[in-house]
Amino acid sequence: MLHDERLRPLTRRRFLQLGTGGVSLSLGGLWRAQTLAAPKAVGNPLRACIFVFYYGGPSHLDTWDPKPDAPASVRGEFEPIATSVPGVYISEHLPHMARVMHKVAVVRSMHHTNRLHDSASIETHTGRQAAQGDREEFAPIPQFYPCHGSTLSYLRSNAQLDVAHAMLPFVFHNVIDVPCQGGGFLGSAYDPFLVTVDPSAQTYTVAELALSDGLTERRIADRRELLDQFDEGERADQPLIQLRRFYEKAYQLIGSEAVRRALDLAEEPPSVRERYGVSALEPVTPGNGSEKGFARNMRGQNLLVARRLVEAGVPFVNVHDFRQQGQNWDSHADNFGQLKNYLLPPMDRALAALIDDLDERGLLASTLVVATGEFGRTPQINGNTGRDHWPDCYSLVLAGGGVQGGVVYGASDQIGAYPARDPVTCGDLAATIFWRFGLHPGTLVRDSLNRPHKIADGEPLQALFRA
Repeated sequence: MLHDERLRPLTRRRFLQLGTGGVSLSLGGLWRAQTLAAPKAVGNPLRACIFVFYYGGPSHLDTWDPKPDAPASVRGEFEPIATSVPGVYISEHLPHMARVMHKVAVVRSMHHTNRLHDSASIETHTGRQAAQGDREEFAPIPQFYPCHGSTLSYLRSNAQLDVAHAMLPFVFHNVIDVPCQGGGFLGSAYDPFLVTVDPSAQTYTVAELALSDGLTERRIADRRELLDQFDEGERADQPLIQLRRFYEKAYQLIGSEAVRRALDLAEEPPSVRERYGVSALEPVTPGNGSEKGFARNMRGQNLLVARRLVEAGVPFVNVHDFRQQGQNWDSHADNFGQLKNYLLPPMDRALAALIDDLDERGLLASTLVVATGEFGRTPQINGNTGRDHWPDCYSLVLAGGGVQGGVVYGASDQIGAYPARDPVTCGDLAATIFWRFGLHPGTLVRDSLNRPHKIADGEPLQALFRA
């Protein structure tokens, strides 16, 4: 049931690393999804989804679900402010988002059982808990279930897209280390297209779009011609056919001028870049993963690149908010100082700018924006004026893609500890995303042992979308 508070007080980096993908190399082109009739359609299917991930776990009580009537040890230092929607209040440190709340839906009843970052991130991005259960992994482990973008990329593998799934920023020790962002059992061919951010130069690059030293377009054409000749007598060999498909995709990617231009922010007017947030040097707290005393704040520019990638035809873009920015959202200590001084101002400005920008360009109706962390924070403030991990109840934000703006779905209890109404799971979120792309959540894909798996275990939040 919908509750409106107005009415209630590649990687493509591995295209040529063939052989390491295992399952994806031998079977990726053979699998076929068993597609069912979709749930009731709402408007046109999505053109794109931008999935903004605030790694570390933002405090829901200090952002989207303030509790002004709770004890001081729960409500914290921030005051709620009115928004563009009568009766809907959010944190005082989200003034830009308060202005666009009539375009936004807030889900205040998200929950799962993972209390550690890695396992919570896995469930957030795949809609399912990892087979290893709730645990932090300090060494790489194989990813089994594919993430949302990889599943979409696989199911649209015949669409001839230059890039079906992109992820940024990609830097050392970023959230990509968590086994939740790849193709999983679908294979490495469906890993995301990785966009690397240089915060000092404020530039975005992709290794796959750059030619190696001495490798000209003429030499690439010669190699392709040689490959054609080599293939002439081998057409019936299925592994070689699959291999050729990898090469063809690599050639297509190298020639993708639209994607190359999307990463060049010099094409954007300064006024647009400033709207998303000026990139400035910010002090960095020692010990948070940065080797220097300052970090370039690229939060807003990352969302601007995401918008440009959508315009270039990329249907799924993940944007991560983590150590590349200096501060992260894991606020075990000084929660309120971290939020008001470093985290909330750039997030607030950038997310509101993205929503407005998409709307003004006529893209919001066809682009779903999802903004979430892997969990929330404890209602009780700890002895370090921080909040600890809390997956039992937290909030996320949806905008665009047919979402009814100005509504709140679900509710938490009086202290934000547990869902009090309409609980929502990560599986429900996954089902909602696929459903809005025109895919039935019960669509089956198969792993390397030919075992069927539904693309999502949950139910779409159909009541959140315009009929």
